[in-house]
Amino acid sequence: MRNPFDFASVQYDAWYDSPEGSIIYREELECVLLVKGRMGTRWLELGAGTGRFGSRLGVRYALDPSRPMLLIAARRGMQPLVGTAEALPLSESCLDGVLLVVALSFCADPMTALHECARVVRHGGAVVAAIVPRDSAWGLHYARKGADGHPLYSSARFLGVEDVVNYAAAAGLALKDAASALLWKPAHQEPAGHAIERGAVPGAGFVALRFERPG
Repeated sequence: MRNPFDFASVQYDAWYDSPEGSIIYREELECVLLVKGRMGTRWLELGAGTGRFGSRLGVRYALDPSRPMLLIAARRGMQPLVGTAEALPLSESCLDGVLLVVALSFCADPMTALHECARVVRHGGAVVAAIVPRDSAWGLHYARKGADGHPLYSSARFLGVEDVVNYAAAAGLALKDAASALLWKPAHQEPAGHAIERGAVPGAGFVALRFERPG
């Protein structure tokens, strides 16, 4: 099956440098950093794409099914691994943490993906999953783009915070922290102060959740 990200890697990466993309990226990066912390050095980013997040957050490994995306991540200093989140080519308990930035929305099976995350992190390790909640203004905005045939968003299935918490709990992961960003609407209005708030704020367009595998 054709991977749409293979044919959009350059355009996808360039969006982060656009006026809109740079504002959104800065907020999302700050939000993820707030909950990720500095735990260990053996981190993997799933659905790493071009490495925009992992390379800035001290993540060593980048896993993605798209080779063109991984070529860009490698240029950012990450070690690339071709694969999918549902079948990680890694041994049990070999990582300090796993990062997923909106990756669960593009997974064929988000629950299996989180079970795999729980398998490969050590006891006491972390899984940081960031999502665009489906019932937020941003989730609805991107879903409409997908319905209109956007080459990337058309393959996304946006999740709710409760969905991710329940999937993670089923995988044996405990929720430890959360932060929210994009507290403004995507209707071409200027963001109000680029605020990042602790917790999963209702209506936020981006929520980062940190889970831990019990020690």
